[in-house]
Amino acid sequence: MQLHRFLRSQRLPVRLVRLFSGLFAYGIAIAFILRAGLGASPWDVLGQGVARALGVSFGTATIVISLAVLVLWIPLRQRPGWGTVSNAALVGVFADLGLAWIPAATVLPVWWPLAEGLFLAVGLALLALASALYIGAGLGPGPRDGLMTGLVARTGWPVWAVRSGIELSATGCGWLLGGTVGIGTAVFALTIGPLIQLALRLLAVDLATPPVARSAAEELPLSGGAGR
Repeated sequence: MQLHRFLRSQRLPVRLVRLFSGLFAYGIAIAFILRAGLGASPWDVLGQGVARALGVSFGTATIVISLAVLVLWIPLRQRPGWGTVSNAALVGVFADLGLAWIPAATVLPVWWPLAEGLFLAVGLALLALASALYIGAGLGPGPRDGLMTGLVARTGWPVWAVRSGIELSATGCGWLLGGTVGIGTAVFALTIGPLIQLALRLLAVDLATPPVARSAAEELPLSGGAGR
């Protein structure tokens, strides 16, 4: 019951805890998926490619991409929130930390396909929980989600078409730059949506009915998810 009240609280300090713990977990989840060696998520394929092209770390490349995406917000008239800025600045840092701490799955003293599958499963589950945490904070959309919603608003195209076009473009550009595409990329694309939906339910995040602030002095109204 106490955990449920914590997850539903709209007090700013609680929301900040959810935001930063979610971003930290998101970076570690990315590291697990990359260390599985089965292929990265679409945006992380691009991150790998940019890192190789610029000769920088994966996390630095992720930050560069986030900043570039935020520049694209300007003509779309999107407004960032604290969650947006935190997402752009910190996910790459936490991903680099995870990559420094977590070894490649193939070096574990177990049958390597089992280790790769385990790393991928852990990464996907952790990423879904992390997404639910920072989406529930409601402190602004992530750079990539803001790009999607801005393009939908400006073009009138359906969400699925805009999102698919963005993801395919990121994957294609990343692959051309040397990013890793594999079965893990396909598994990510097919499973992350249902996993995040389950995590939102488990963590009591209601996107359809934002809670009303109890006190203007203590709480803020929910302003939208902080998706990546």
